[in-house]
Amino acid sequence: MTDIEPDDTVDARGAACPGPLMDLIGAIRSAESGEVVRLLSDSDGSLTDVPEWAEEAGNELLAVEELDDHNAFYVEKA
Repeated sequence: MTDIEPDDTVDARGAACPGPLMDLIGAIRSAESGEVVRLLSDSDGSLTDVPEWAEEAGNELLAVEELDDHNAFYVEKA
């Protein structure tokens, strides 16, 4: 478990790729610089999509939590 406190959480569990990433991008666009958005996703594609997008977009992937039935991605807006 991480001790990162997100400013916003996007629950994209049950959505097929690229849905979770699109939901994350929307949340990051409306976030302020320095805010952390947590994405909850049960799509295996998110394990590669989110880190690649965060790097390309210049945001920081702070942590990935592997939970029982989904993953939680913590992204800080640049």
